Amino acid sequence: MELVQVVYGITKQLPSDEKYGLCSQMKRATIAIPANIAEGASRRTSADFARFLDISLGSSFELETYLELVKRVYQNISIDLTSFLNRLHLVQKRINALRESIVE
Repeated sequence: MELVQVVYGITKQLPSDEKYGLCSQMKRATIAIPANIAEGASRRTSADFARFLDISLGSSFELETYLELVKRVYQNISIDLTSFLNRLHLVQKRINALRESIVE
């Protein structure tokens, strides 16, 4: 959920012409991370939960791609994107570890 808050702050700093492009895609990918974890946790089987964790992980890598693009194109962002990407990598590792723990 913290990722969502930070990404909303990042998108506010992007140019208005990105509102329906990059901003929209970043928000959608970010929201999908905790939403898929929550939905998967409600499923009856570990296999179903693992599938939703895979989807969540995919969304996190999609977000990472968008953030790398923002980092390259828009240098005026006041949020430390390198630090934020490091936090995102930690989330990715945790999702993967959770997935691995439930499929064994």
